[in-house]
Amino acid sequence: MAERVTVKDLVDNTHLSVAYGEDYLDRLITTSDISRPGLELTGYFNYYPAKRIQLLGITETSFAKGMASFDLYDVMEKMCQPETPAFVISTQLDPPEELLEAAEQKQIPVLCSKLTTSRVLSNMTNYLEAKLAERMSLHGELVDIYGLGVLITGDSGVGKSETALELIKRGHRLIADDRVEVYQQDEQTLIGQAPRILRHLLEIRGIGIIDAMNLFGAGAVRSNTKVDLIVHLSNWSKETPFDRLGDNKDFQRIFDVDVPKIKIPVKIGRNLAVLIESAAMNFRARSMGYDATKVFDENLKSLIKENSIRDSKERSKEKQIESDNEHALHDRPDDQK
Repeated sequence: MAERVTVKDLVDNTHLSVAYGEDYLDRLITTSDISRPGLELTGYFNYYPAKRIQLLGITETSFAKGMASFDLYDVMEKMCQPETPAFVISTQLDPPEELLEAAEQKQIPVLCSKLTTSRVLSNMTNYLEAKLAERMSLHGELVDIYGLGVLITGDSGVGKSETALELIKRGHRLIADDRVEVYQQDEQTLIGQAPRILRHLLEIRGIGIIDAMNLFGAGAVRSNTKVDLIVHLSNWSKETPFDRLGDNKDFQRIFDVDVPKIKIPVKIGRNLAVLIESAAMNFRARSMGYDATKVFDENLKSLIKENSIRDSKERSKEKQIESDNEHALHDRPDDQK
């Protein structure tokens, strides 16, 4: 489920100023798409995207200045629809008076920015895409380990929170405990963060709720991170097969992204924090082109080849000895045979 975003949220997070409509900043924004109303200024409204924020830059405002005041007001009035969240004027330009009049009549805020149109468009799009993206709530711990976002999953009571606490003590950073909100940023990227009510908090059985930032400092937490790897903690069992060589390529699909996943058996005496830390380091090494499994395979092939060559040489030597013995026997006088 996507978050609820208002025009005030946009103003506060993209450094816009309000030219008109301070009392109307509670209007909802329902799409991350931004419209630059060029054709609308010419009177073409067949496909007017009224639900989008309307962004006017140098091109639009210059064209508006050349229009008759009556015609411009008529266009602006048509653009001010009930579902239109706001108008944004870039490059520190003055909003057309006709726009201010129409916006006042329809109670739609008009915002301004000192930045260029491209920069304003980029800032608003990035913010709105992150906020309005569909979200999925996952059960687990999200920890930043050496810059990698590792999502720790497993059955309830397997020790996820305790493992996350140990990782924090080892210098890594907590993003979320117990519930992780995940959304898709683009075709290949998932972003995870904590629900607002659980931010920086850990629940440890027998202790209760602890605040990781207060206990370990601001460097022990982070607001969000990419989800690069999933580590699933599973209770150890003789009947359950676990990957021993690291050549199993397992993935978990979240939205449209396949996230690499490994399973670690949980058994008394195993240091899960160290194992997960090592798994993250190994994953990073693979991402940089070094694969220990391939090195092992190459070493094994090389050893097999060396043994094969050695065996072949020994067989050749044995055959040569047999051949020499036969020749020696054949060359001996008949009375010595």
